[in-house]
Amino acid sequence: MFVYSVRASTIKFFGVICVALAALVTLIAFVPTYVGGAEPTGGESVTTKEISYDKVKTAADAQSFLSQFGWQVDEGATKSTVLTIPGEFDKVLSGYNEIQKRQGLDLTKYKNREVTRYTFTVTNYSGYEGTVYANVLVYRNRVIGGDLCSADVMGFVVGFEGK
Repeated sequence: MFVYSVRASTIKFFGVICVALAALVTLIAFVPTYVGGAEPTGGESVTTKEISYDKVKTAADAQSFLSQFGWQVDEGATKSTVLTIPGEFDKVLSGYNEIQKRQGLDLTKYKNREVTRYTFTVTNYSGYEGTVYANVLVYRNRVIGGDLCSADVMGFVVGFEGK
């Protein structure tokens, strides 16, 4: 005959683990997933677009990436620059990273890394009369950030969706 004793602290430990697992399963089951875009009203149907941030090796690939958001660019005005994300973010770069975070990206993972920036002139931006540029930041064939911005000093900087 085998006798096995269990201390109260062991039972409490496994009880806490079971409760934590149950809470995690409940959260996963009941928390909705985020789908980008506007929320439907009334009788509208939900259509979701899958945006691909991978396989961006050239300026043409970056242009195709922008077309996923509906942007058309002037192919003759493409610029490519290699730059380094600073190790310390100042006030301006922290604000820029907040724009990236709102679109599901984050530059803090890429501090002190060399990235390629592709810059295009957007030809179909509505609501603004001046020149609008699209910047796409790429690291190891993956888009890690970017924006749409005006050429004016007192202009704007927004995410890829134009919001």
